[in-house]
Amino acid sequence: MADALGLEEVRRALAEDHAGEDVTTRLLGPAAHAPATARFVAEDRFVVAGLPIAKLIFHELDPQACFECHTAEGDWTAPEKAFATLRASGRAVLAGERVALNFLQRLSGVATLTRRAVDAVAGTPARITHTRKTTPGLRALEQYAVRVGGGVDNRASLADAVLWKDNHWALLGARRSALTDALREVPPGVPIAVEVENDQQLEAALAAGVTHILADNQSPERIRVWARRAGPDHAADRSHVRRGRRDSHIHRCAHTLRSGSRDEVRRHR
Repeated sequence: MADALGLEEVRRALAEDHAGEDVTTRLLGPAAHAPATARFVAEDRFVVAGLPIAKLIFHELDPQACFECHTAEGDWTAPEKAFATLRASGRAVLAGERVALNFLQRLSGVATLTRRAVDAVAGTPARITHTRKTTPGLRALEQYAVRVGGGVDNRASLADAVLWKDNHWALLGARRSALTDALREVPPGVPIAVEVENDQQLEAALAAGVTHILADNQSPERIRVWARRAGPDHAADRSHVRRGRRDSHIHRCAHTLRSGSRDEVRRHR
């Protein structure tokens, strides 16, 4: 049976923190093993993500731990609201609280930014997807947090799809037909997307039959022109929006997309 999502990351984090060797909690003696209750209280308004991960943490430390959620995963919580309650041994509470908070804060942050971007493109054909720009070792969890925030899956690893980018263009050379020749080697069934930065690259991608065009950090106006040039057969033209762009910019990009398309705005974290 496959491990639960996040179990490997949880065990690695607990080992990193030497959770079983808490020299401070040992000073409590028998009192460390007495039952204790802890409440997780929000300091601000955010989308909650990572509750199943927090539950895993405390069950690793105390199999009898009870982690009760008061807010559903993916829902907004409010300042001063308790969104979870933990009942476990004092030793488990003290050993796991920082690791649990690290995961909850990180994943909730990702989910909250994603939800804001999703709300910014509401009413348009755009979707918000994750990228591979993740914290090393936490990709599966951070991409999970994007989904919790309302985003959708994209290429999770280098093996999942062809994504032709600026460095590939640089190594390929200037021949327009070179892209067509290179893409002939793609195995059947492997998705192909090509990033373009200028009109020449767009024309080369279209000539190669590419239907997924990635417009990296382009203005909404240029995206509109390129979408019209690509035509109705290119139903997944993508606007790639980096972290740091305001939600208003994401909204503007989304509104350049054609009605009925399956365009995606990818927000870098």
